[in-house]
Amino acid sequence: MSFTCKTSVAAAVAALAMSACSFGPSGEPPAMPSPGHYGAAAQPSKTVAAGGVAQTFDVGAAPVPQWWRLYRSDALDAFVDEGLRNSPTLAATQRTLASAREELRAQIGASTLPSIDGAAQVERARTPIVPGLGPEQVQYNFFAGQIFTHYTFDLFGQTRYMNSASAARVNVQAFELEASRRALTANIVGTAINVAALDRQIALTERLVVVSDDAANEDQQRYTLGSASRAQALESKQSAAAIAATLPSLRQQRACAIHALAVLMGRTPDDAPSVPELESLSLPQHLPVAVPSDLLRSRPDIEAADAAVKAAAADVGAATAQMFPSLSLTASMGRGGFNWPAVTSGAGALWAIGAGLSQPIFHGGALFAQRRASVDAYDAAVLHYKATVLSAFQDVANSLAALDNDAQTLASSDEAAVAARAAFEDTASRQRIGSLPSTARQASESRYLNAQIAAVRAAGQRMSDTAALFQSMGELPAAPQSAASAQ
Repeated sequence: MSFTCKTSVAAAVAALAMSACSFGPSGEPPAMPSPGHYGAAAQPSKTVAAGGVAQTFDVGAAPVPQWWRLYRSDALDAFVDEGLRNSPTLAATQRTLASAREELRAQIGASTLPSIDGAAQVERARTPIVPGLGPEQVQYNFFAGQIFTHYTFDLFGQTRYMNSASAARVNVQAFELEASRRALTANIVGTAINVAALDRQIALTERLVVVSDDAANEDQQRYTLGSASRAQALESKQSAAAIAATLPSLRQQRACAIHALAVLMGRTPDDAPSVPELESLSLPQHLPVAVPSDLLRSRPDIEAADAAVKAAAADVGAATAQMFPSLSLTASMGRGGFNWPAVTSGAGALWAIGAGLSQPIFHGGALFAQRRASVDAYDAAVLHYKATVLSAFQDVANSLAALDNDAQTLASSDEAAVAARAAFEDTASRQRIGSLPSTARQASESRYLNAQIAAVRAAGQRMSDTAALFQSMGELPAAPQSAASAQ
């Protein structure tokens, strides 16, 4: 075997070995800690009983896909179904994802399969007149038809890496769509609960305003008769006005919330739905709490960050592979001639075949800079993944702590409301038999109404935080379709 032949064989073996190597990171997400519990303190197995319900934390349970149905409200179910069906924002995200998938199919088809094109040419030409050189002019026809093909061999995996990066970025969009869908659901449920709580608060505040006005009017009459001081009359008037001033704020909050709910459902604000009463909603009693290792697979934001790491790793491979040779093959065949008999005869055959090998030699350091940039982008994607996971842990920890504290707040508020009601009923009974003035009954009713408002606020917050916990758990059974499966 000659030296040249030995060199060629060695080069071929080296090329095959290099093509078998990975030019980029594996794309696997970094290992993350698996804490024993999410918060600074271990979460309890259940909350205290409040409103007749003690919520249980089912550690290790799978997420509930349609968790909003646990509130047992047909109206709430209809709100979510309509929002998922009619939201223009969600629909736009879905169409963007569909477009990205089609572009990925086009990229893979164009880069991994040979391209074949056809061309036909029909021409009638006339040569210029050159005196003394043959005929004064020549007119002729030309006919040709050819098929061209081109293929670039992916020797070092640049095309494969580029397609993998694009597929991973489509997966990022798919998981972001899932995150948007879950966020829309949680926003609809939370906004509907907020409107229901505000409706109840407004009704209680309106009654409180009536009671305060009655007390102020009575104190004014007593001042006129000389049985009460002017300071007491003015103080009662000031108190009634202060309570009345809270109503416009509550109504404004309610208007903003109901308008937001209409838009979330894909409606105009003037077509806002009727919201069910807060008391008609059932508080979910069993709440799934995924272990940290399962949370990494159930939350779409973490899955999106994982896909971004894979895309960045593939970019490193593509940036490395572009430094190596590229081999292309071209071929064409057809027929041509100056008349149809010539085109169809053996003399009309046209064909060509060729190969080209290119190797980057000097690009002013651009290729090395591009590779360093892709490595830095990969490191940034890894760090973003870590930050996303830590933020998810924090989200769950906050939700668990909120529900525990919400239950305690509601329990105390309910206890205060029960005591205030008993005191009001006792005062009202004594006032009816004449042993207490009507002002005592009004003051007692005001305290009872304020206690009820606090309890309603606490109950609404507990329901909203329950929805937040369901959202933070993700959804294992409904993982979005990956780009690879869409090919």
